Amino acid sequence: EQIFAQVEKEITKLIPNHEINTIINDIGVNPNYYNMAYGDNATIGFWDGEILIALNPKKSKSISEYMELLRRHLSQKFPQCTFFFQSADLISQTLNFGLPTPIDVQIVGNSHNNWELAQELLEKISHVPGAVDVHLHQEIASPELFLNFDRILLSQLKLTAKDIMNDILISFSNSSIVNPNYWLDPVTRLGYPITVQTPQYRIANLEALLNTPISSPSSKSSPLLRNLAKVERRITPAVINHVNIQPVFDVYANVHGISLGKVARNIQQVIDSLKPKLEPSNHIEIRGMVRDMQLAYNRLGIGFLCAVILIYFILVINFQSWLDPFIIIIALFGAIAGILWIFFLTNTSFSVPSIMGAIVSMGVATANSILLVSFANSQLLEGKPSLEASHTAGIIRLRPILMTALAMIFGMMPMALSLGVGGEQNAPLGKAVIGGLILATLTTLIFVPVIFSIFRKVPNAYLAEEPKK
Repeated sequence: EQIFAQVEKEITKLIPNHEINTIINDIGVNPNYYNMAYGDNATIGFWDGEILIALNPKKSKSISEYMELLRRHLSQKFPQCTFFFQSADLISQTLNFGLPTPIDVQIVGNSHNNWELAQELLEKISHVPGAVDVHLHQEIASPELFLNFDRILLSQLKLTAKDIMNDILISFSNSSIVNPNYWLDPVTRLGYPITVQTPQYRIANLEALLNTPISSPSSKSSPLLRNLAKVERRITPAVINHVNIQPVFDVYANVHGISLGKVARNIQQVIDSLKPKLEPSNHIEIRGMVRDMQLAYNRLGIGFLCAVILIYFILVINFQSWLDPFIIIIALFGAIAGILWIFFLTNTSFSVPSIMGAIVSMGVATANSILLVSFANSQLLEGKPSLEASHTAGIIRLRPILMTALAMIFGMMPMALSLGVGGEQNAPLGKAVIGGLILATLTTLIFVPVIFSIFRKVPNAYLAEEPKK
């Protein structure tokens, strides 16, 4: 509690008081001794805790800037403590699947040297550029009090170790853990739990614990715990995690200043360097948001290619030609170039929303290119040469193509500028649509007519037969 007070004092020095709305300190583990969700929490012992800070809307720095400032200052001010930031927004928590960080490097297997490998992995990942808040989740040296019972005396008193532990549980928690009991209100018909608990201030030290009376069925007197057991100080793991029955050690890492994919690639190189030290039955793998990101990238990449192929074959069926769809999809290369261009200018990394924006921009670019090629084909049917037909199509279809593209570009402006609460999540989608349509429109108006005039010398036979039908 004293350390938390000192940390909170340092926080108020770094963040002005008028910018702080609320600070809440949660010290220790959850007071409930069981978790119905069986979830793993970042707070694993009484030595851990959380500091929740709510900032006012009007602040001089962004949240990420304050996080980096606190991360550097608190680590230097309190070198004996480990500081890390958990995901504050609900979207990141969902994508992390409840983990405190987006990267979880797990050493899986039952080997005596896995703890040393976890320490070495922690040291190497902490030096990876962009990796912050690197810490080891498990603690294997937590202090415990071990009770050695006098079995002969227990048999004489007709007691078992279970009877003694039930009384100790009542002292440390309450009787609901041992024997839940409820009272039904006859008026309201509501049930209320009835619990018996030793006041916490009465269990202030080891001597008070040893003075706990133990109920004995063989005598009216209640022997004290100190007469039935001897206390031995030991160390024990504070938390033990398993994946598919195998024990694991988790090294958590957050990301700052660099894209998640680049940090994950550098961490993968660290993992590859440690694989020779693993036993054959053990392995290291990356979990968390980074694995879902890689899976989503692979699926969206396949979806992107399938979208291009599907667009081409649909156009082949529509135009009954292999040449016209090829001319139409020339605009898609401009859309791809525009997406890469705007991401380079805005320093935006590829993400799931950005790939979705790329697919949207491809659809609009294809529609504009179809508009131009269809009109150019109609000019060929009127007897005009290909160069004149493509030139006329570009002039006449200039207005509808620009109207379609500009409507989409201006409509995506608020999203690309991250306006509104949570706008940063969808900003890459808006940027991808804007950048893709800018160059795709230029490609449609300049390169598509040129390609049409070169390859399409005669009218499309299928379109030429349509008036006869």
